[in-house]
Amino acid sequence: MASLVVRAKLLKTLRHVTARPLCSSSSSSSSSSTATAFSAVSSFNLAPTVVGNTTATATIRTSGAGCGVVDLDDPERLFASVSTSKLLRASANLRMAAADPMVDLGLWMMKSRLLEVEAVKDVVLAVIKRTFYDHFCAGEDAAEVGKSVLRLREAGLRAMLDYALELVDDSEACDRNLTEFLRTVESAKSLPPSSVSYIVAKITALCPMRLLERVSDLLRWQHKDPSFSLPWKLKTFPIFSDSSPTYHTHTEPEPLTPEEERDLQLSHERIQKLTQNCLEANLPLMVDAEHTSIQPAVDYLTYSSAIMYNKDDNPIVYGTLQAYLKDAKERLLLVKKAADKMGVPMGFKLVRGAYMSTERELASSLGYESPVHNTIQDTHSSYNDCASFMIERVANGDSSAVVLATHNVDSGKMAAAKAHDFGIGKLNHKLEFAQLYGMADSLSFGLSNAGFQVSKYMPFGPVDMVMPYLLRRAEENRGMLSSSTLDRELMWKELKRRLKAAILI
Repeated sequence: MASLVVRAKLLKTLRHVTARPLCSSSSSSSSSSTATAFSAVSSFNLAPTVVGNTTATATIRTSGAGCGVVDLDDPERLFASVSTSKLLRASANLRMAAADPMVDLGLWMMKSRLLEVEAVKDVVLAVIKRTFYDHFCAGEDAAEVGKSVLRLREAGLRAMLDYALELVDDSEACDRNLTEFLRTVESAKSLPPSSVSYIVAKITALCPMRLLERVSDLLRWQHKDPSFSLPWKLKTFPIFSDSSPTYHTHTEPEPLTPEEERDLQLSHERIQKLTQNCLEANLPLMVDAEHTSIQPAVDYLTYSSAIMYNKDDNPIVYGTLQAYLKDAKERLLLVKKAADKMGVPMGFKLVRGAYMSTERELASSLGYESPVHNTIQDTHSSYNDCASFMIERVANGDSSAVVLATHNVDSGKMAAAKAHDFGIGKLNHKLEFAQLYGMADSLSFGLSNAGFQVSKYMPFGPVDMVMPYLLRRAEENRGMLSSSTLDRELMWKELKRRLKAAILI
């Protein structure tokens, strides 16, 4: 009993053993001389400064002393805003999530008929909520999400709100999902200004999956045969490059039926209603990417809305580009060129991609080469090249905007160095970094301390609704979770430091 009292007192002491506050000073805005110091980009280049075999640390100009380096070597400063109890839970959850047996058990449980037994389901969901859900999700309702967003704001970070709805098969479900997305926008309006950076939506929640497949087939066939007529097609940007995969569509598809055309129009209207609400709330809409079998339709719906709503140097609709695809750089150039020609400011979220296994298995089953880069280094190069291109466009003062969503430390530092070279910091709202909520926190804090805008991608919703979403991503990202040890190591160092400091008090 005495030992329990000692532990309780020690934990209480540890809560107060924190580091100095996070640096909150903003970097200087890009000067006109910097903006004119380079010409329009004609090639991709994101070359870090290299000394020997070591990539130099990126430095950012800020007004605060000691706040100008993307420093991931000082866990005391990185986790200054995180309580000891939160740090302990985070460390434990990350270690469990990195263990393949835990992911396998979770996937088996979600597919098991045991969850049909109400008592078993209640116990499983209760355990999940207190562990993985609390770590990786923002909450079940607006009140819980609001508290999570405010905690992020205190730490100098912003929130990308994602009500985790997806994969519907009928228009009625799409209408219900639209209502939930609109409620998310209204909830975000009640939070402090700039605490929410983006509203996130998946087109699969607003357009029936079967229709997305049909529209993608028709768009692919028109790419193969430009004379193929699509009378329902609205103005859009290029969806394919010459190297884009089209093996999903073997034969000429049947035209959309009147009912399908009506459902497509309803899908347009849902996206436009959501976009209009985002515009009125001054909150950009971020559209997530999907696997290549339906991505053409997702891009079509996204780009047609962007053309309608992205005006006056203010991108409201952002598309997502997956850099692990071999055609990513070509499509980025094509879209940007078309958008510039039409005078449409276009925003992009740049990610590596989350459907590697699915893409490779499908391509292999059809006898084709995978659309995903053959090596991880090729994917890194693609991501870094695309990031460099967009950073230079932002620095050049055009209407482009980009969110660099990455957990890769090298890519984060290299992009920070590139942005520093052009004087881009928090005062330039066209560049933002982002990481998943509950992951890569050290990188998020490091970039924020260095003077950049940083957001956390925050899925939320009822536990039973969100769990399939989380488990699918756990399965796709199990390699990343198991190999990315930086956060776990830094958290452990900071916990040991706090424990030592508490003992010495």
